[in-house]
Amino acid sequence: MPETQVTVRVPATSANIGPGFDTLGIALSLYNWTTVSFDELDAPLANRMMLEAAAAFFRAARRKPVPYSISVRGNVPVSRGLGSSVTVRLGVVAGLNRLFGSPLSMERLLEVTTALEGHPDNASPALLGGFVASGMIGSEIRTCRVEVPPNLKFVAVIPRIEIETRKARKVLPKRVTLHDAVSNVNRVALITGALATGDYEKLRGVFWDTLHQPYRQRLLPPLFDVIRAGEKAGALGGWLSGSGSTIMCVTLQNARRVAAAMKRTLDRNGLESTAAILTASNRGMAFEG
Repeated sequence: MPETQVTVRVPATSANIGPGFDTLGIALSLYNWTTVSFDELDAPLANRMMLEAAAAFFRAARRKPVPYSISVRGNVPVSRGLGSSVTVRLGVVAGLNRLFGSPLSMERLLEVTTALEGHPDNASPALLGGFVASGMIGSEIRTCRVEVPPNLKFVAVIPRIEIETRKARKVLPKRVTLHDAVSNVNRVALITGALATGDYEKLRGVFWDTLHQPYRQRLLPPLFDVIRAGEKAGALGGWLSGSGSTIMCVTLQNARRVAAAMKRTLDRNGLESTAAILTASNRGMAFEG
């Protein structure tokens, strides 16, 4: 019997990882589940994002739209820089793809989801899992993926305030200096090399960025104070997750102490937050049931 319902688990992501603007991302052990069903009656959808993702699937797969319904549950907060949008978009596209017999390959799933997202830094790790460097090379989305062991902890402090990606992009400069561009290239190479070789101590001091974080600090003034607090408590370094508002630190030790120090700094600045100690999700998108 052909499937009439499928549930897709998609991990949260932390994109940019400091200097890797629109390039680096990692899948994390926080998830949303999207259930896609064929229905006899056209059930109402929750939002435009789901409609656009479904329409993108039907165009890419060259399938005639049929009645369907979509529901989403999970723990990935909205507009906090943890890839909530990609968990929904990929969940819808992958779910419909499965119900139609998988006409789209993994490469096409990535292409369709990236087109919906606008860039591959969230889409790639959400689909593939682990740490992923990705970029558009001509018309091809090229990725390099590395598995990340569970002893490397990702400490997220998640303020209650939301920051929309569109708003966060408006504060960015149109041009940067050659010095600033080279600085980011240096650090992206070092981050990728350290994660690929497992030489994690070389992550110390390499998350500083000149392209987006100094400008986005206007939207989240305690940003660098929170990162410094995490580093003083033992973290290797930290960054603004995606466009915020989540602030992330990575550590090999004292994860609870790092989380407490980061959260305490936000509290002192009048920002309520929750803290989560996460690991990388190396599996990426997966079907359940």
